[in-house]
Amino acid sequence: MSSAHLKLTSYLAARQRTGQQYLADAMLDLFADSGVAHSVMLRGIAGFGQHGEIRSDESLTLADDPSIQISAIDTAATISALATGVADMTSSGLMTVESVALLGNDPAALLLPEGSEEVKLTMHIGRNRRIDGREAFKVICELLYRHHFASACVLLGVDGTFRGGRRRAHFFGSNSAVPLIIVAVGSSDDVRRAMPALTALPHRPMITAERVQVCKRDGLVLSRPPVLPAHDGQGRPLWQQLVIDTSESTQHHGEPIHRALIQRLWESGTSGGATVLRGVWGFHGAHEPHGDKLIQFGRHVPVLTVVVDTTDGIARSFEAVDEITGKHGLVTCETVPALMTFRGGVRHGSLDLADYPD
Repeated sequence: MSSAHLKLTSYLAARQRTGQQYLADAMLDLFADSGVAHSVMLRGIAGFGQHGEIRSDESLTLADDPSIQISAIDTAATISALATGVADMTSSGLMTVESVALLGNDPAALLLPEGSEEVKLTMHIGRNRRIDGREAFKVICELLYRHHFASACVLLGVDGTFRGGRRRAHFFGSNSAVPLIIVAVGSSDDVRRAMPALTALPHRPMITAERVQVCKRDGLVLSRPPVLPAHDGQGRPLWQQLVIDTSESTQHHGEPIHRALIQRLWESGTSGGATVLRGVWGFHGAHEPHGDKLIQFGRHVPVLTVVVDTTDGIARSFEAVDEITGKHGLVTCETVPALMTFRGGVRHGSLDLADYPD
């Protein structure tokens, strides 16, 4: 395992431009030109940002301007250099930088983050890779389920880089190398038990690990988001991220939980923004891995709602999250050591990583 890797994540509108290009396309061109090991662009289905307007999957069409999330993972030196270039391109949105541990080939040498009872694994693999004739992501989800992970969500990328090469989805074509990611949460013991099987898979995914805290599971509050100081010992600001894993078929007062949650966060003003990502397969809790079927009532797919804010903002947002997720879902919190916002070309925040023990 190596700790000298960083993840750069940008949240922006799909139709935002830089010069003559869409910003997202310019960013992915930059990643490809720099040979970034792994990056992926995900389309959001709902959310709101600095401009305050809610975009919902209830009314969103391809002609609208959905939110997108673009993440890139590489060495600290590569990502640090790229972060400056991405910031120079961006006029509106939010960008974070986080430390990640890249899990290597030798499961016996696995060193999980110290002091962490729960771990978030992010696995990158080609979209249509198959194992023994089955979709690789389904095989991986079943493996994680057997090893008692708390959750897993498969998110389809529409663009990105895979092992340094640009991989863009096309309407016609197999798109086998276009990246998808599997985001899973499990205990340190779960990860240790699962790693030998994960590393032995054909088309083995690239796997990173991050510290995470499970705050709520199936309606039961296990812990509240930790209270952090506003800054570390060097005066660098600290941030946090909430991720709410629910099912699109599960409702709150007659509407999907993620829509109710976005509406409540927007109305309360507790958060400056949120992004909702729809999965295609996954599980949480005791529910077996599942996804869309040919004939069904409602969509039975996982949905992730992501909120990034100050520690005070996360504490306020958690009150709304707690109310909406009265019986269902998995809520996790993690520390974000660097964040920058962009509005009208004006920057706030810093890309220097804060140093604070989790």
